[in-house]
Amino acid sequence: MSDEVRGKVEWFKDMQFIGRIEGDKCSVILGEGGISPMKLLLLSVAGCTAYDVVMILQKMREPIKGLEVEISGERREEHPRIYKRVNLHYKIYGDVDEEKAERAIKLSQDKYCSASAHVKLSGANVAYSCEIIR
Repeated sequence: MSDEVRGKVEWFKDMQFIGRIEGDKCSVILGEGGISPMKLLLLSVAGCTAYDVVMILQKMREPIKGLEVEISGERREEHPRIYKRVNLHYKIYGDVDEEKAERAIKLSQDKYCSASAHVKLSGANVAYSCEIIR
């Protein structure tokens, strides 16, 4: 299996673009009437870490029933307008051990979440908090 990912973005109309990744079954509308690329980047970080946390907690045999990851980001005023701060708030549903939840989040943030690593490498401060909802 190759590590190369291929896709394309096509101009649809006005300031609207359709993006697709080769081999995937879905597409995304970017620009007007869709999502901005920078907002999609934030959702990518939240989705990446959510995937990690669920997988890690399941491997720990924790009784996770649900997960929400709320994310916000603050961008620089000057161009390129990259994120300077990103905040994640994890809402973990179920009778999950708090220490194990924190460990799963830390593993995601420090080791596994590639999207979060990209944002951090750009110089953004990434912070997170967690609550267990039983």
